[in-house]
Amino acid sequence: REPKKENIGHTRAALAMCENVDWNVGRIMKKLDQLQLTERTIVVYFCDNGPNGNRWNGDMKGRKGSTDEGGVRSPLFVRFPGRIRPGTRVERIGAAIDLLPTLADLCDVPLVSKKKLDGLSLRNQLTADPSDEKAAPELDQRILVNHWKGKVSLRSQRFRYGYKGQLFDIPRDPGQRKNVAAEHPELVTRFRKLADEFRQEVLGESSPDQRSFLIGHPDFPYTQVPARDGKAHGNIKRSNRFPNCSFFTNWIDLKDQITWDVEVGMTGDYEVELYYTCPAEDIGSSLLLTFGETELKFQIRKAHDPPLVGAEQDRVRRTESYVKDFQRMSLGTMRLEKGKGSLTLRATNMPGKQVMDFRLLMFT
Repeated sequence: REPKKENIGHTRAALAMCENVDWNVGRIMKKLDQLQLTERTIVVYFCDNGPNGNRWNGDMKGRKGSTDEGGVRSPLFVRFPGRIRPGTRVERIGAAIDLLPTLADLCDVPLVSKKKLDGLSLRNQLTADPSDEKAAPELDQRILVNHWKGKVSLRSQRFRYGYKGQLFDIPRDPGQRKNVAAEHPELVTRFRKLADEFRQEVLGESSPDQRSFLIGHPDFPYTQVPARDGKAHGNIKRSNRFPNCSFFTNWIDLKDQITWDVEVGMTGDYEVELYYTCPAEDIGSSLLLTFGETELKFQIRKAHDPPLVGAEQDRVRRTESYVKDFQRMSLGTMRLEKGKGSLTLRATNMPGKQVMDFRLLMFT
């Protein structure tokens, strides 16, 4: 679609991943045959969004992060021998919200809920004879909503309404090259109203998540408190602006600290472990972990300074954070009282040029 924007190395990496996924799906299929589970197993194969780069996308407009057809449309393959005829093609639009009601329906599992699901069951469309075109008004008349960072797009069986107010006849123009809004003014008005209602009723209620990080839920013995959910103060920086796999580095001053707004779900004694790295010339820092009136003192005594992992295998330098093989260290036991407060990690002594690189704390 936009060949000048394509990064060939990135495309090769993506295609190599596709080959790997394809091979592993084959392994799963073979194992189902070996276990004699094929006939009573539903296999669902799909993805979450468009490609994460500018590469071949069926000539559709958009990529991951857009609300155009190429950013949100995904393949969906379903295999259920004996119930779904091979080669069946469902022309009606569906969405991930349909997976729960469809799979429950195929398994004859009743859904008991006080709230109506947004998704619809596609069972009849999957199991019917391809030549049997039964009326399905709830599917034919539905409108799916896609949104990303305030951009709202709507999709009916025939049209896509773009977030800028454009209208595209998808069966005739899957690449969204011709805006036909002027030819369907009443439809545009209806779509605009629905998009505005969605912004007001759904997006209008959304705001940055200010909930406290929960430690010690009664149902789970372990709680990871990672760098990605912490707040860095002073000179401390994230290894990457994207939170995935990120860690804290550049801890070079005793005034620097890391904090988490947490809520302890259950009073008790918690064993605490630290995941860190630190070169030999900088070991010896003393630290203090506090929550309320409770504090836990410890010292970095063992050097561990592995290299970043992944770059040597990458065809293209990734935008997300590279990772390291972090060292696990037991800090001892800490008494935590049920309730909200600030979990703070700070250094009280730093004999070297830095304290450490921090990945996470584990509470048990």
